[in-house]
Amino acid sequence: MQLFYNSEISTETKQITFDKIESKHIVRVLRKKENDVLKITNGKGFLFDAKIIIASDKKCLAEIISFEEKPKPWSYYLHIAIAPTKLNDRTEWFLEKATEIGIDEITPIICSNSERRVVKQERFEKIIQSAMKQSLKFTLPKLNPAVKFKDFINNDFDEKVCIAHCEDHQKNHLKSVIKPSEKTTILIGPEGDFSIEEIKKALDKKYIPISLGESRLRTETAALVAVNLVSFINQ
Repeated sequence: MQLFYNSEISTETKQITFDKIESKHIVRVLRKKENDVLKITNGKGFLFDAKIIIASDKKCLAEIISFEEKPKPWSYYLHIAIAPTKLNDRTEWFLEKATEIGIDEITPIICSNSERRVVKQERFEKIIQSAMKQSLKFTLPKLNPAVKFKDFINNDFDEKVCIAHCEDHQKNHLKSVIKPSEKTTILIGPEGDFSIEEIKKALDKKYIPISLGESRLRTETAALVAVNLVSFINQ
């Protein structure tokens, strides 16, 4: 299935006009023509069938002929707050793979030891959208703007909140903390780990200190291990 994404489409939409870039891709690259049917998701749990009525590489127009609701295939709600890695491609790798596995929300957090403090929001959005389409998912993970750790930690969450850090404090393995179908937020620190002060603030806020195993993992690996463990527990 070739899946397209358009955030503006809804169950009330009758026709959809693709921009010049996507029109060119549909008509010239994919060689779609009039009366061909496209599969489109709005990233909100819906799949639409749209029949091409004008196959122009400058302005492709399609008519919505049917739609169906496609609930996400996982029962949990997972929010990963991750410190952006020094090399962008490592964070992008995490975004891609986490989207393929199943994640609901991602927040880049800027910590005391962060080596990267600027996030390319638009680029990250495109990575997530592409991974959603490639893995044939119909719910787009929410990507929040980057936020400083001190501001993030002051939010009041109504879910289970955890922090994965490398200090020699008493910690439980994530798989013994998470329960099926839970709403969970997990903090993953930068290459230099969270600072002692940041860990203390999180614990004061009742964050559960967790371990992801005995190995010392890179930021993006730790985040993906967390996503995979939550997914596995919910199978």
